[in-house]
Amino acid sequence: MVSFRDSSVVIIESGRTLIRAGVGLQDLLKAPSIEIQARVGLRRNPGDSANGSFSLKPGESSDNLRPSASSSRASTLPSQPSPSAKVHDYLVGSQLDEALEAGHDIIVSWPFADGDVRDWTQAEALWKYVLFHSLQLKRTQNECPVMLSMPAGLFRDSSERICQIFFERFNVAGFGLLDRPMAQLYAAGQLSGVVVDIGHEITDITPIYDGFIMQNARSSTPIGIRDCQVYLANLLRFNQSVMAAASPPDKPSDPEVTQRFLDDLVKHVWLEGLVRVPSDGQTVDIPEDEGVTDIAAVLVAGKEKAVIETGMKKKLTAKASAAEQARAREIEALDLVTVEFRGHSITLGKERHRFCEPLFDPMLLNGLPVERVDPYEGRILPLQEAVAFSVRQTDVAQRQYIWQGLFINGDLTNHVKGIGAALQSRLAPFILSTPDQATDVQPRSIRVLTVPEYFAEYREKGDGFAAFLGTSIVAKIAFNESHGKNFVSKTDYNEKGPHAILEMSLASL
Repeated sequence: MVSFRDSSVVIIESGRTLIRAGVGLQDLLKAPSIEIQARVGLRRNPGDSANGSFSLKPGESSDNLRPSASSSRASTLPSQPSPSAKVHDYLVGSQLDEALEAGHDIIVSWPFADGDVRDWTQAEALWKYVLFHSLQLKRTQNECPVMLSMPAGLFRDSSERICQIFFERFNVAGFGLLDRPMAQLYAAGQLSGVVVDIGHEITDITPIYDGFIMQNARSSTPIGIRDCQVYLANLLRFNQSVMAAASPPDKPSDPEVTQRFLDDLVKHVWLEGLVRVPSDGQTVDIPEDEGVTDIAAVLVAGKEKAVIETGMKKKLTAKASAAEQARAREIEALDLVTVEFRGHSITLGKERHRFCEPLFDPMLLNGLPVERVDPYEGRILPLQEAVAFSVRQTDVAQRQYIWQGLFINGDLTNHVKGIGAALQSRLAPFILSTPDQATDVQPRSIRVLTVPEYFAEYREKGDGFAAFLGTSIVAKIAFNESHGKNFVSKTDYNEKGPHAILEMSLASL
């Protein structure tokens, strides 16, 4: 039976807009060492290409292209497939970033934005860059097995095509394919729950019961980080400190320049962790300690620095005069923060905490410049309604177990705290809360999941890395499993071809 060293295992997480990867599994699973945007670029002018042999041709078609995804999964991120392009024609990662920064005429495409694969050549270019450029693997001496997680609901032929690419183009030693929502839930140590993956412009909702995705209950809603950014950028137009920096009164900026400044400022603010989301109608109170500190717990949680800083702050506050203390309380109540951005010191108040409001009330976006695909010109369900609708598509007896695993994911959760509690409070009306009406199968509560703190490298990173962590957990089990039913070996592939990937049984884990 084939056995692999943990140090040789490659983990790749392919999301709609990001790819994360790493090589090697340790006892304490490592965070990804590579993160790139899941986009490729093609030079519009053939003379700019490295080999000078490529040109775009209108109306091209090829087996390398897949028809657009269903409207529920469709993205407005650009896709410019061209069948005559070769893998080496595409710019990826730092190559693409540098070309765009230099102002080159580049056509950018996002091959995974619809939740499947829009263009196979572009997908291969991304994975090739990750394996052989970023991770420095050698194709001719590739002894590394790969565990890849992809968005749920791939077409069967897509799974086979992916398997074929990794064996025939990348010469991997073994290959496993995992649905991202399952990986995310595994990271939280659960087999049942509902995974809410907040993306750039689409949020995917996946109910899971006893280790199986409820395919008929999966849904997507066209709202995400982009909508939050547009909303807060509009709110900041009423902040004098912001507008003085974006468009000084003595030297007004062009409207487009001002808008770009606001967009970039908003992105900077949430990425810096300056946003928190209060739960519905509530504020989060942090209890004061009672004079007793559990040193062991502090050290295990890695919070010794925070405890020391809190203690120093209390001592300084005690020494301050009554007037100084009153002023400190006033500033704390205003919740002001000063942001250094492009040479400006900008003061922001509580309006920054309204960043996520469009997720729960999309009507707030009416009149704002948000691009959408045609089918979504009507009403968009608030996130709480969309999640409740998906769970209601499952069997009544399953729902109480699914509601015990509400897991909010996505890059947003790495930087913005409180989304889980905010969604939990808004979902409460959708489950029975009157005890005298309850039945044995009626859900009585909703539990929010997080990545356990004992995963040291993920402790401070947030739940947005759950898909990578879950994929690592599965890889550690699958590639050490004695029967080899949870991955495709080279022997399996040589005997059965790409169809072997469909005989994998990761659910048996």
